[in-house]
Amino acid sequence: MNKRSTTLKDLVHHSSASRDEAEEARRVQLVEVTVDSLAEVGWSGTTLAEIAKRAGVSPGLVAHYFGDKDGLLEAAFRTLARTLAARVRARLALAHTPRGRVQAVIDTNLAPEEFDKRSGTAWLAFWGQVLHVEGLKRVQTAYQRRMLSNLRSDLRRMIPLADARSLAAMIAAMIDGVWLRAALSEWQEADSESARALLTAFVEARLKDLARAHSPTAAADGAAQRPARRQLDSAGTLRVINPATGALLAELVADGPAQVDAAVVKAQAAQKKWAAMSGAARGRVLQRAAQMLRERNDELAELETRNTGRPIQETRVVDVLSGAECLEYYAGLAAGLAGEHLDLGPQAFGYTRREPLGVVAGIGAWNYPLQIACWKSAPALACGNAMLFKPAELTPLTAVKLQQLYLAAGVPDGVFQVVQGARETGRLLTRHRDIRKISLTGEVGTGKAVMADAAATLKQVTLELGGKSPLIVFGDARLENAVAGALLGNFYSAGEVCSNGTRVFVHRSVRREFVQRLHARTAAMRIGDPLDPATQVGALISEEHMEKVLGCIARGRTQGARLIIGGERVTAGDLASGFFVAPTVFDECHDDMDIVRQEIFGPVMSVLEFEDEDEVIARANATEFGLAAGVFTNDLTRAHRVISQLQAGTCWINHYNVTPVELPFGGVKMSGLGRENGRAAIEHYTQLKSVYVAMGDIDAPY
Repeated sequence: MNKRSTTLKDLVHHSSASRDEAEEARRVQLVEVTVDSLAEVGWSGTTLAEIAKRAGVSPGLVAHYFGDKDGLLEAAFRTLARTLAARVRARLALAHTPRGRVQAVIDTNLAPEEFDKRSGTAWLAFWGQVLHVEGLKRVQTAYQRRMLSNLRSDLRRMIPLADARSLAAMIAAMIDGVWLRAALSEWQEADSESARALLTAFVEARLKDLARAHSPTAAADGAAQRPARRQLDSAGTLRVINPATGALLAELVADGPAQVDAAVVKAQAAQKKWAAMSGAARGRVLQRAAQMLRERNDELAELETRNTGRPIQETRVVDVLSGAECLEYYAGLAAGLAGEHLDLGPQAFGYTRREPLGVVAGIGAWNYPLQIACWKSAPALACGNAMLFKPAELTPLTAVKLQQLYLAAGVPDGVFQVVQGARETGRLLTRHRDIRKISLTGEVGTGKAVMADAAATLKQVTLELGGKSPLIVFGDARLENAVAGALLGNFYSAGEVCSNGTRVFVHRSVRREFVQRLHARTAAMRIGDPLDPATQVGALISEEHMEKVLGCIARGRTQGARLIIGGERVTAGDLASGFFVAPTVFDECHDDMDIVRQEIFGPVMSVLEFEDEDEVIARANATEFGLAAGVFTNDLTRAHRVISQLQAGTCWINHYNVTPVELPFGGVKMSGLGRENGRAAIEHYTQLKSVYVAMGDIDAPY
């Protein structure tokens, strides 16, 4: 809204921008006099002569400005409608949720100034004539359409489109009806406050009824089902929580079909301009974005810590800087994107072109939101694509900052756009016919759903999914390094890492010593406020996820694993309001235990004993997952031999969970398809075009 107030003078229609101030003032005066006349003598008494008399001018002058009575009254009606529209826009600008914007329409249309006798009587006079005067009918139709459009736009973010249309019509009818009742009773049977309260109560009740009608109340087997996303309320608002304190960080609006369609259209136009730039030019823009990430490292790291609950000592050295490294890497590759030349003999040659896919989509996970946004967007943009990126609804904040940063670096508006929402918004992306690729980081169930949706339009997919990765410690390994690797592979980021080596196979000859060292180093880990640089273990992402992790720990105990350390929620002091779980180690585990078979995604390590190489390889591979694996041994021949037999897409020898952008990252089996990072990602964000070039005449047999 403009800082200066909206007045009648601002809103009167001008036939020419060059009209001098005297004429403008005269028109304003005549419109105001018309409203006064309607309020006092009604429609029939308001004539050109009456207006001229009240204004102290000749009837001819009034006719000069407005033509006839209908023209004058249309101008006055249009002014009242524009005044109301300006007030609605001002209130909408102050509302930040769909429900708040609906309320803004109600409150403005039923505000005390709309119950003013002077303007109200004028409105009533106009309404009585709209069926008979074409000009007034046009104004009234525009007014009604504007109200319905404002209401539908936000209601459809909270409820299905059909319900949004009918509810918008009902709210509009009630606004006009209660106002009309008040006007006809000369403001005796209704007032602004009671009218707004009545309509607000109706809208609240109707939204709750519709939310219950469209929300799942039972699982497929008939058992009660908990809400799938507690951070998404029935009004379609994302509530972003600090998991270390439980405090509300932000409320965001979930994007619906209209918003996603608009984003795709915008991306299509922007992508053509972006792809037309040379690879070197795109690379320079990405380099600037990388530099800006580095300059804003501390600010973005703190926001990431508040949103994810992960320690600031991690986010300051990993999240933002690894994103910058990713942008720098693909900035360097952008200029060298090329196909190949093929010699087909003296009469022809061929070549291939590597071209962008067009508009692609990335769907992120909640554990490393900024890093994942960079991992997906950097190769996509380097190849000339536009990307719509949907962060996880639990951690949506830093992706917005990345979009702002890209714009500031010179990425054209529309090339990288963030859409917000839960699985419903994600499905709008996976099912959209004009999106040519989906890159997902998430759980296996989500990956299956994305792949099924993508099949309808033959989208390309990259799926980086879950894992239950093995970490193998042979008897000749340097135990201190192996213990350090196990700690990194289980407790970094409170265990919320998809590649974690949570099945730690330790050779029988060193298991006892390994467990002793592991216990000592785990006991020394510091759990605390994630913003404290000394904190090593922060909070889990949500209360719901914490309960899941604690449930897995309870099953581990029940099934006979020996708890060495941890196993409980931490609630000491200021941590009581957060979702903290102590690093947990189970020993004497067996392959058939739930904690060994199922992905926990929390700080829970299972130690298993093995005897020989073939045995441990078979046990390590006996899982549906295949994301990562690690081997600790001083025998490099054994290391390479074992790695070659492990069914995993990302492997480490004598280290764990380091992911340089130069190396492709991804899994096999149920852990996903395709690869993030490295040159391999270029394959997933481009398509090859083959071109045959004839150098001679065509010898056709007919």
